[in-house]
Amino acid sequence: MIEKEKYEECKARALEYFEKAAIAVSARERSELEVADFGLGRIDEFGVELIIMVNTERVSAKEVVLFPGQICPQHYHPDMKGIKGKEETFRCRWGQMYLYTEGEPSPSPRARVPQDKEDVFTLWREHVLNPGDCITIYPGTPHWFQAGPEGAVFSEFGTHNDDRFDVFLDPEIVR
Repeated sequence: MIEKEKYEECKARALEYFEKAAIAVSARERSELEVADFGLGRIDEFGVELIIMVNTERVSAKEVVLFPGQICPQHYHPDMKGIKGKEETFRCRWGQMYLYTEGEPSPSPRARVPQDKEDVFTLWREHVLNPGDCITIYPGTPHWFQAGPEGAVFSEFGTHNDDRFDVFLDPEIVR
């Protein structure tokens, strides 16, 4: 787990990234900004910083920061009780992000994963997102992503979000 001091440092840093991306953040959003380290305690390598703008029964929207090289680990959004898993569209706002999905592996992927976690990253079809680029991930589709060298800010638009049910390949991840 992440220590309180590091958590607050990440929140402050994420707010700087939102400012770089010219994304206005309300006082409420500042107080509710989340820092997720996936229970790994390695926030500089694995994590996301996010603001949930809306999450109703039908739709969700988030603003997300990835620090340079930071990874959101490989996962998918399963169907639950007859309801389709989450569908999400990512739109890069600032920086660059590398998204990986199933398919023919890219010959020279840009992402780098720590050696001790190489076995929990099996997807290497690379999609590079620059500001303005969008990509949609459909329910049940395994994926993961990493920020480029400057970091990344992106918006995520999707169907209802309940991260508790995400399925991660890494058994050490705790949600």
